[in-house]
Amino acid sequence: MGVSGRAVVAVDGGNSKTDVVVVGLDGRVLGAARGGGFQPQSVGVGAAVAAVDPLVRAALAEAGEPEVTRVTGALAGADLPQEERLLTEALAARGWGTCTEVVNDTFAILRAGLPDAPGGGAPATSGVAVVCGAGVNCVGRRADGRVHRFASLGELSGDWGGGGGLARAALWHAARAEDGRGPDTELARALPAYFGRERVEQLIEGFHLGGLDLRRRHELTPVLFEVAAAGDPVAHRLVERQAEEVALLATVALTRLGLLAEPTPVVLGGGVLAARHPQLHEGVTRRLAERAPQAEPRVIEVPPIAGAALLALDGVAAHPAAYTALRAHYRV
Repeated sequence: MGVSGRAVVAVDGGNSKTDVVVVGLDGRVLGAARGGGFQPQSVGVGAAVAAVDPLVRAALAEAGEPEVTRVTGALAGADLPQEERLLTEALAARGWGTCTEVVNDTFAILRAGLPDAPGGGAPATSGVAVVCGAGVNCVGRRADGRVHRFASLGELSGDWGGGGGLARAALWHAARAEDGRGPDTELARALPAYFGRERVEQLIEGFHLGGLDLRRRHELTPVLFEVAAAGDPVAHRLVERQAEEVALLATVALTRLGLLAEPTPVVLGGGVLAARHPQLHEGVTRRLAERAPQAEPRVIEVPPIAGAALLALDGVAAHPAAYTALRAHYRV
């Protein structure tokens, strides 16, 4: 087990899945569990946290019920300070450990992409992270602790894109192409074909009437990238718009934190960016090279739960060897 039988618990609660790990203070992963998405906006804070409880209990049982000195939750839905406070209170009430913190899940992506401090504890390195998964978000942190973040509440806060947004936009264009209100696009054939339909109209009816689970709409996003790669102008413009949004988020965060003139990691995470679609990745890196030439874009190479676990180790000022051990566990 970890140092003196003590451990930390890390929770990465994303829109599509929730990961839990128990990590000894020496950095060894002692237990793990995975469940469904963490969506307090849909089911409420109490129900969302209650769904995580059996995952944590299972991971602790696998770990041998160590003494938990810190619980770190990197959670979707922790977008505003008051939401972080409510979620912190809800997690603490579960009694998983003696100390609890909650941050937005984008901070886990940022932490995973930053180098570990030589002496242990939080890294003294500035950085920006952009996540493009189901939605989009961006956070930045200076080495002195100053933070910049966006509300990330979807269209309500001016966001565009992510897997969900791209799927909706692709279907919007396909529908208008088929009914004559918009230019022709291969999306009008490829999207219904993916679900075994001949026409967009049939696809829309399936989603609307329940023949197709609306939650599967995000599966259209990879189809969009395939159509764009084949040269379709409409699909190409959507991918370029996503690249613009990602680069814009990063550039604004760098500017607000006064980091444009300093070499600064820009960590790219989330399923859409981690897939490294050539057009999207090249579009992001080209725009950053033009607008923020000191930025150092890098696609995250470890799962987000690793970032949450690193944050938990930061909170207990773990020994540098613990960080090395944890990263080795997740290295592909």
